[in-house]
Formats: sequence, C-alpha cells, structure tokens
Amino acid sequence: MKEIVSSGYSVWIGEKSLTKLDFLTYSKVAILVDENTKRNCLYKLPKFDNCTIIEIKSGEEHKNITTCSFIWEELTNNHFDRNSLLINLGGGVIGDMGGFCASTYKRGIDFIQIPTTLLAMVDASIGGKLGIDFNGLKNQIGLFNNPKSVLINSEFLNTLSDNELKSGFAEVVKHALITDKNLWKELTSTSFDKLNWEVIILTSIQIKNNIILSDPFEKGNRKKLNFGHTFGHAVESYYLEKGTPILHGEAVLMGILLEVEISLVSQEQNNEIKNYILSNFSLPFTPKKSDLLPFLMNDKKNKVGKTNFSLLTNIGSCSVDNLFSTDEL
Repeated sequence: MKEIVSSGYSVWIGEKSLTKLDFLTYSKVAILVDENTKRNCLYKLPKFDNCTIIEIKSGEEHKNITTCSFIWEELTNNHFDRNSLLINLGGGVIGDMGGFCASTYKRGIDFIQIPTTLLAMVDASIGGKLGIDFNGLKNQIGLFNNPKSVLINSEFLNTLSDNELKSGFAEVVKHALITDKNLWKELTSTSFDKLNWEVIILTSIQIKNNIILSDPFEKGNRKKLNFGHTFGHAVESYYLEKGTPILHGEAVLMGILLEVEISLVSQEQNNEIKNYILSNFSLPFTPKKSDLLPFLMNDKKNKVGKTNFSLLTNIGSCSVDNLFSTDEL
C-alpha cells in the first residue's frame, strides 16, 4: 500500500486502503452511493454498526441543488450532528457533490473520498475541489475543502465499462501533456490493455498533488490542471442542455483537441496529440465553436470579459492565464 501525503490528509493506494477507514470517533456515519456503487462496490467496505446508506441517482444531470437538498434532508432526518462522517463511494459526481454537502451541512462535517472510477481516482477526489452544476453550467457553485482521507483500491476499476475507463484516462493524458513528457511517451508507446493501473494511478496523483501543494487555491500554478477543461466544460454543458449527457472524460478529450489548436505547440506535436487521441478514443460529435460560446462566456475562470485558458507550450509544459475574446475564438 502506498501513501501520498497531501495538504492535511493522506491518499492511500492499494488493495488494503480500505483498512484505513477510521470511523470509531464519529457519532454517526453515512455512506453516499448511487445505484451502481450500491450494487457493485458497497459490499467491499467494512460493515459499520448503525450506518446510514444515502442513495442518489447516477449521472452528471443529477449533480445539482435538488440532489443536495435530498442529501441534507437525509442527514437531518437521521439526526446527524457536527461530529458525524460522510463517506463518498463513487465517481466524480458522488465525490464532488458529497464533499460539497458535507462541507456545508451544519457548517461542515468530515468526509472521506473512496473513488470507484479511474477519473475520480486520478483527478476528482484529489485536491479538495467540490461543487455542483447550476443553471446548466458545470461546477458553478462550490468551494475548496479537503477530505479527511482518500482511499483508492484499483479493484473497483473492474466494475467499469471500457468507455468509463477510457473517460477517466483523459485526465491521465492531461497530466502527461501539462507536466511529464516521459509519462506521455509511456502512454503513447503502451497499448491500453497493457497499462499497469496502480502505477498509472500513483504517477498521476503525484503529478496533481505536487501542483496542488504549490498552489492550493488556484492562484497560479494549479491553473495548469484546467488544460482541456475550458472548452471541455463547455462541451459537457452543451450536451447536458441537449438532454444527452456525455462522459466527463469524453468532453475533456474534445477540449484538449480544441485547446491544442490555440496552444503554442509545433504542428508536429499538434498532429501527434490529435493522432493519439483520435486513434485511441471514440468520441461524440464535437459541437461548433459558435454553439459553445454561450457556455464559455460564463466560465468561472474568465477575466475582464475574456475566456481564460491554460495552454500547452510544449508536450510536458503548460502556461496559464491565456485570455481570448469572443471574436478571437
């Protein structure tokens, strides 16, 4: 079992990570699940006495204030006090929303993240970014707050479809492109079914954690992690508005393709990145930029009326605060 120390909490990686569950000091414990993690993952957790199971519907379309109200009602109806614990067992939606609800219930109770998707393991559960979607805009309401711990067991990846696994892999691709040329070479030279997931997860978390420790509240260096996500969140919001939500990683990969076009990489590297993504991932239709502009105009990172991008300067390096007007885009 591996430990990565972050800001005030540890990330535990390995089959025995769940043994790090510490709930004895809490007055009450709840586990937040959706129908998928309730069926496929809940049984792997240690049995708790007097544990409350809170089940919500899966999917980005349910990551909203209505679902939060349901979670808060369940905590209230079961008389959870400020010395209670919420365990978030699921992917990015469960982690983001569960952490947000825990952080705002009675001005904040402790929570533990147990990610069950690759995307949540390498990205969403790390770094304390929490939030929900609002009025069709991705992560419009939220805050920074760290969990008590993050427990990662790669066995949960066996419950995922190939599409979900590849969706999570988008964040690994992003981490390689913004900071680690050697990881990029490894990814592009290894077939998907030959990857060592524990090594990939460990490397990817170390990349993100090092960035976060240098800039916990996204004032500078942490903005690099937004590469692919400005256009990506716009694509995701576009499909949510159409009533046909796509996977977050699919949107990020399309965002990477669009943002490489306005990055400073050479044409050779541009082609290398595009060829790798298009030959390894089956992506939905990419909307026209004109259809994405309304979402870009409301992006939470915007400055002085301009859309703010983090863009590649080379494979393995990234610059932040690249501002573009609507006309330029």
